This record gives sequence, structure tokens and C-alpha cells, in this order.
Amino acid sequence: MDVTIKDMANAVRMLAVDTLVLSQDGHPGTPTGAADIATTLFTRHLKYDSKDPHWPDRDRFVQSNGHGSTLIYSLLHLTGYEAFPIEQIKKFRVLDSNTPGHPEYEPDHGIEVTTGPLGQGIANTVGMAVAERILNDMFGDDIVDHYTYALVGDGCLMEGVGHEAISLAGHLKLGKLIWLYDDNGMTDDGRTDLAISEDYSARFACAGWHVVACDGHDHDAISAAITEAKADPRPSMVRCKTFIGFGVPRIQNDRAAHGGKLSPDDAAQAREQLGWPHEPFATPDDIVAEWRKAGHKGAAARQAWQNRLDKMAPAKRAEFDRLMNRRLPEGWETSLLKFKKARVEDQLEQAGIRTSGQIASTLSQVIPEFLGGAPDLEAATQHKQVMEAFTAENPRGRYIHYGIREHVMGSMINGMLSHGGLVPFGATFLVFSDYMRHAIRLSAMMSLPAIWVFSHDSIGIGTNGPTHQPVECIPSLRAIPNMWTMRPCDPVEAVECWQLAVANRDHPSAIINSRQPLPTLRQEYSEENRCAKGAYIMADGEGGRRRATIFATGSEVSLALQARETLQSRGISTAVISVPCWELFWKQDKDYRDMIIGRGSARVSVEAATKLGWERFVGEDGGIVGMESFGASGAVEAVYEKFGITAAQVVREVEARL
Repeated sequence: MDVTIKDMANAVRMLAVDTLVLSQDGHPGTPTGAADIATTLFTRHLKYDSKDPHWPDRDRFVQSNGHGSTLIYSLLHLTGYEAFPIEQIKKFRVLDSNTPGHPEYEPDHGIEVTTGPLGQGIANTVGMAVAERILNDMFGDDIVDHYTYALVGDGCLMEGVGHEAISLAGHLKLGKLIWLYDDNGMTDDGRTDLAISEDYSARFACAGWHVVACDGHDHDAISAAITEAKADPRPSMVRCKTFIGFGVPRIQNDRAAHGGKLSPDDAAQAREQLGWPHEPFATPDDIVAEWRKAGHKGAAARQAWQNRLDKMAPAKRAEFDRLMNRRLPEGWETSLLKFKKARVEDQLEQAGIRTSGQIASTLSQVIPEFLGGAPDLEAATQHKQVMEAFTAENPRGRYIHYGIREHVMGSMINGMLSHGGLVPFGATFLVFSDYMRHAIRLSAMMSLPAIWVFSHDSIGIGTNGPTHQPVECIPSLRAIPNMWTMRPCDPVEAVECWQLAVANRDHPSAIINSRQPLPTLRQEYSEENRCAKGAYIMADGEGGRRRATIFATGSEVSLALQARETLQSRGISTAVISVPCWELFWKQDKDYRDMIIGRGSARVSVEAATKLGWERFVGEDGGIVGMESFGASGAVEAVYEKFGITAAQVVREVEARL
């Protein structure tokens, strides 16, 4: 008997059910309810080849409602991805398996992004669609021409980042973005009408999306809706009406389907209802064969694409390969070194954020794939400068006006990076980093080289007051594993921090800049990147053995140097250590760390942020000059004086320890 698409969908459903029964953990609602949607997409529309997960022109698929991860694992197993043999499916949620509780970014395995925090996946897809449009403009339809799909649940659409993503995607007219909404009307708490009453279709439509509805269990209807979506120049939302827990009688259309455990009796009843007489984890060979055909149906398209790639002009081909392999252009650092040399020579005093914007502009001239943006704060963050705006009509622009949408900016940058081919940064006030916390955290978790540029870094923004003085944000960013948090003290360090962030291709970096003017403290030019060691001697002790060591970052390095001048005048040999990046410093060998820390000297740190963490540098007997409260509104000098972030206080802390 011929295998039907219904058989193929039930194979997905029952593989997920058996997995959840075995694990006694997980979420059955999505894989059972959305199996028909996913099966239709993977068999009739999605352009992919399971033998080559890295094919650059593949369609992207993101399961945004990541709690239902057994759905994507079942799909990847059945379509023949090598990372998902049946043994891995049976290890669902087992330590070190390829099938963790929520999908985790692994391009070798076919997992495009890490999803789990609701709303992140759909916001990522907006960034992917932007990347596709930019690269399509660079290389043409023959090389870059693919869709980005997301499976979306009610939870994703309730999250604030979902609203941000819908709005901006519609504004940018991202026509190759298609969301498949699993509209089952159910969340963990119960019916969605407990919490929402809005018309999702109307919301998408008024944001500039194409909307089409269908029966989410009718494969032909789903396919027709996707076909319609692909033909529309707007982003599309395909609203698929489904039953959560479809095929499992006890939980079908019930809140228990969301996160409830499945029993062997549930599996037995599902087999009866679905007409699936096969043993657990036993998918008939003929059904597997059809799924394998679906997994490999893109092979011919991939080969045709490869043939077109091979016929490209050598220079164009080399450029495409460079972008896909995250290699930077030859000689890109030269412009930065020239900029650094100029700053040493002119000894400018200017706001750190202005310097950072000038550096970004310099990079935009030598790295074609470099782009950035800010959430409606260009006048304050000053990073657009020479970059044209990216718009629906201008895909060659390299500056995205995100609007007042910090969270989606962060998530889109992650999407661009997971897609590949771009070097993006996002700029906003440091205090607003909390709005995009999930995105920053996930960039570190996925080891994506995002560049987070933050301004207005301390109580130094003065009259804006405590709501905008991010005293706790710097320690908070330092707490994120697998990320460099850098706070440059002057224009020279700013260049070096940017150089490190751009050169790094393995994890994100945060560059934190002042609003207030900073003097150029480095007096001699060197090609050496002194920030690369995380901390270095800005000014060494004079007049015998070092008796005091002062650690500082950012604008407070100037305060430390003033304190040193006073201490030296009193016969106290004092070194000032600039600490632009803790993470890099603690990676150095012990001899270097001991030399920098100055063990045996009186140690004091100064930073206009909460004190957390500085004890690693100063020891339990050291002094920490920092914030113990929120800030206040007033002139910069008065605010620093009020909270004791002064050179005089540093001197007192040192002398108290001699």
C-alpha cells in the first residue's frame, strides 16, 4: 500500500509520543498537535538536504516553541540527519545527548538556533530574513534565494519580543519570512482566552503581514496556504487551527497536553486512535523510505546551486566563501591601527561613545558585511554616521533603524549570525541591556560573535538620574559565561577593544562606553593590542618597590591616575592598572596575573558601578571604591562627589591599608 502524508505525520507523532513515554519528561502538545504542519512543510516546501546541513542556500526552519523539541528531533531523525539516529532519540533529555530538553544551536545537526525562551526563535528568524535579503543583493538569486520559516506557538506571540518582531518584520517587508502559527488556543495555564482577547490575524495584518488561515490537520490546505504565502511580497503568517495533543485521547485539546507526562496507556490509546499498530520506536521501512526521500529531495537543487557557485567569477566566489566561513577581509586591521595612531597623536578628549561610533564607521569602509543599528538612539549612540539605512527599498544599507525595540535588536543579531555572512553590532544605552538580556545570554550560549555596544555607562551621565545610571549592569554582564565585557578608558583602548571584538569569531563581546568626554591617556603608539591581556600597567610605581596598586576601568582610570599622582608625591610608589576586560585577564598565566595584581602591595579598585567581583583583584583586605546604591540626578562632578567616586577617596583607601 502506498505511503500517505498522513502516515508520515503519524510517524512523527508516534515517535515523539514514544520518546516522551520513555523519558517521562517533556511536552507532548506541540509534537502531536503540529505534526501535520511540520510534515507538510518538510515534505512539500522546505528546501534542504539532510546530507548537507551547512548548505548556505537552504531554507531555514526554526521551531520557536522549543519546549516541544521532540517534534524537530523526530523530523531530523526521519529525514536522515546523521546526528539523530534512533539511539539519540531514545536519549531525550539525557546528559550529553544530541536531544536536550530544548533545541540547542548546532549547525552540524540541523538546529539553526537555540530556542526555549519563548519569542526568541521568531525574533531570530527576522534577523535571518534580513541576512538573506542583504546577501541576495550582494550575490543574486542564483546564489542566495531562500525562505525562513518558523513554527510559532501562542506563547511566542504573547511575549513582548514577539510584538517587536512582528512590527519590524512588517515594516521591512521581509517577503521571504513565513511563520506557521500552531493555533491550538491552549497554554500551560489553560485556554488562551484566560489571558488574551486580541485578534492575532488583525494584529499581523495591520503590521503589514500577509495572513492566511487553514485547517492545521489538513495537509493539502496547509500546503496551499504555504504556497500562497511564498507568492506574497510581504512576510506571511499562516494560521493553522489545530488541536493540542492531537491523537492522544486523554490530553487532546486539554491543558494537560502542554507539559504533562505520557504513560504507556496514553501511547496505546494513541496507537488505536491513529491506526498505528507498530511497536514503540518502530517506524515501518516504507514510511522511513518516504521520509528519507523528503530529506534528500533537495540534493538536486543543492547540486545545481553548487554548479552555479562554481561558475561564478573567481573574485566573487572567493568573497562568498570568505563570508560563509566567517573570515574577515585581508588587511582590515590596518584602518584601525591608523585610527589608533591618530588618536595618540592628536590626544583628543571626547566622549567614549563618539569614539566608538567613529571606529564603527571606519570598519564599515573596509568590511563589506559589517552592519549595525540602534533602537531609536542614533543621536545619542552616534554609530550610524557614514552608514546608509537598511530599508525595505534599500538592501544595501548597513544601518538598521530598529525603533524602540532593544529586545528584537538583540534577537535579530543572533539570527543574522546563525544565518551566516554578516558581522553585526547593536548599540544602545547600557541600562537598556536588561531589555535584551535573553538575547545577550543566548548569544553567549550559542557562541555567536555578536558585538554589543553600550553607551551611557555609569553615574557619569549625571542629570539623567538613577533610572538611566546603570550601576549594576556592568557586573551583571560580567556574570555571563563565554562573553568578553570590555570597558575602555580612552580612545586608544576603544580601538583595541573593537579590534578584539571584531577579530573574535567564537563568542560575543560587550563594549561599554562613556557619554562624558575621556582624555587620551595612552601617550605612545604601538601596534600591540595591550587590551588583549585584559589588564596592563597604565602607569608603574616610581621610587622603589611598588607599595600600592590601583585597579580601574573606563572613565575611572583617570581618577586612578590622579590618585597615583597624589600618592607618589607622598612617597608611596603606586601603580595604576587599567582593566578593560576581566575575562581576558583571568585567562593569562599566573606569573602575569601576579605581576599585574602586585601581591604584597595595598590594593584598591575604583569603578562607578556596584562593587561585586573586585575582591578577586584586591583581596579580602583590599579597598573597593564603587557604588552601594542607585545613583542620583545632578551635575557629573557633583554626582561623583556625592557617592565618593573620587581620587581623594582612592587615596584614603590606599593610605588606610599601608
